[in-house]
Order: sequence, then C-alpha cells, then structure tokens
Amino acid sequence: MKQLFRMHIATTVVCLLMMPPAIFADSTEKDPDQIGNRNVGKGVNFYSIQKEIALGKQLAQEVERQARIVDDPVIAEYVNRIGQNLVRNSDAKVPFTIKVIDSDEVNAFALPGGFFFVNTGILLKADNEAEMAGVMAHEIGHVAARHATRQMTKAQLVQFGTIPLIFMGGWAGYGIYQAMGLAVPMTFLKFTRADEAEADLLGLEYMYKTGYDPTSFVDFFEKIQSLEKRKPGTISKMFSTHPPTDDRIKAAQVNIEKYLKAKPEYVVTTSEFNDVKLRTMAMHNRRKVDDAKDSSRPRLRRAPGAGTTVDDGDQKSKGDDDERPTLKRRDPSSDSSDQQQPQQ
Repeated sequence: MKQLFRMHIATTVVCLLMMPPAIFADSTEKDPDQIGNRNVGKGVNFYSIQKEIALGKQLAQEVERQARIVDDPVIAEYVNRIGQNLVRNSDAKVPFTIKVIDSDEVNAFALPGGFFFVNTGILLKADNEAEMAGVMAHEIGHVAARHATRQMTKAQLVQFGTIPLIFMGGWAGYGIYQAMGLAVPMTFLKFTRADEAEADLLGLEYMYKTGYDPTSFVDFFEKIQSLEKRKPGTISKMFSTHPPTDDRIKAAQVNIEKYLKAKPEYVVTTSEFNDVKLRTMAMHNRRKVDDAKDSSRPRLRRAPGAGTTVDDGDQKSKGDDDERPTLKRRDPSSDSSDQQQPQQ
C-alpha cells in the first residue's frame, strides 16, 4: 500500500513535468525590468546548483579534449567580455566560463552550470556585434532556465524503472544513469520546442537589457537559415537541432514588438568587433595554409648554413641564420683583371 502511494506521487510528478513550462513560469518573466529577480529556471530538478556546475565542468573538460580552443588572447578576451556582460544582465545564478573554439561551423553552446563555448564561425558569419551577442544571449537563456538538468530530470522520471528508485531512496541507480550520460556530452543540448521558445525570449530580453538592438537576433537567424538552404552543412549539426524556423523567427518579432519598449538608441556594432573579426579571419587563413600541408609529401629542408649575408660597407643585410657564411663584396677599383680573387 505504501509503495502504491509512492508510485501515485511519482506518476503525478511525471504528469506535472510533462506540462508546458508556462506552468512554472513566473508572472514577471516577460518583464525585462525584473531580470535578476525572477523565478526563471524554477521547477522539479534533481540537481542542485552545485551539482549542475560540477556536471558542466566535467562535460566541458571532455569538450576541451576534443576541440581546438583558441589561445589568441585578443579574440578570447573579447568574446569572453561580451558574454560576461550579457550574463550580468541575465537571470543566470551561476558564474560563466566562456571559451572560443577554432571552427568554421556556425555554432555556440552552453553546458549545464555556465560552461559556454563559441565557435569562431559565429564571429565570421555575424555582420556586427549585436548579431553575435544575440546568439550568445540565447544560449545564456538555456543556462538561466536550467533546461539541461530539468530535461534530464524529466527523462529519468518518465522511465518507469527509475521511479521507485528515486522515491524509495535508491540513488545509486540514478548515479549510474547520470554517469553513463557523460559519454555523449552533446545530448545535454537537445532541447524541446518549448525550451527553445523560452530561450529565444530570454535571449531577446538579455541582449535588450545589455543595450543591443534585439532585431539583430532575428537578422542573424534569418541569415543562417538562408545560408543553410544555399549551402547545406554550413551550420553545425548541433546548432541545427534547434533550427531558426519561420515560426520561431515570427515569434521573436512579435515578442520584440510586444514586450520590449523601443529605446532611442541601441548598440549595433563596435570597431573592436571589426578588428577581432579581421584577426579571426587571418587566424583561419593561417590555419588553412598549415592544414593544407600534406605530411606524406616530400619537403625541402634548408640545410644549416644555407643562405648568405652580404657585407656592403657599413650596412649589413642579414639572412635567416646568423651562422650562415658571409660573402664580402669586392671593391671593383682594386681589381682591374678579369680574374677576381675572394678577399681573405
């Protein structure tokens, strides 16, 4: 009887979890003036904030083992600064660690607990800083709403076998299930349509509060939607799991008009964005040259001592190696014969 009662409670919780997120949404969620004081991310969740951060850190380490992280301090610092400014104007309750991945793919993703990765492809495809900020704000919205761990909680509850474990104290089985999920970190980023809609709204609010033109969010997603139609495969497969459908673009336009009071001026772009974008393009061009080198082909290697340094009076033009032999230029006036002897 006691077990049946617990099962009934579990079933009730499952039904509540399967309801639309609006059931748990705070009434002020659509008021950008209340950002930071709202109940975004509330709901049934087996993960405490501390556990969510620990999980995200473990997943981020796996990503960093597989990805090529940009070590250019100018690019890394700029992207991090833009992201941290958005975070300060969000509902997120965790600190963010933001890193840049050297990849042409248009992609950005935030893991549970605030571990955030931005591909350089975003920088290259964005026409201005506000467009890049819109993509980043959307991903920050996923973290603020705790979509990843709330979704994991739903998945574990709906599995009939885990229900008695969870409600009868059998956390060992839950721990094993959680550990198994670490094998494929990207599964934490596949969200429902309702989650994507919420992240869209939150992202618009966060970039608006930060001072960016929210219509840039729509501009960028329209652009990559068109790009993917012209050149399939340009957009990262992970990014395409929540494609910028016409319905989502239209919903964003409605949300901007309905909830975001027009400001007299917005930040659209900065000269720094243009400088960093050019720097990123140069970095990609260098990488493409390096990647084009085929290690299987024979290569010419300059032998030690190859090259020359010419001594022309008081001026010296050095080659690449200071140890290369030096040829002194003869003085034509000191030698009138056809046979020329090298100076000792």
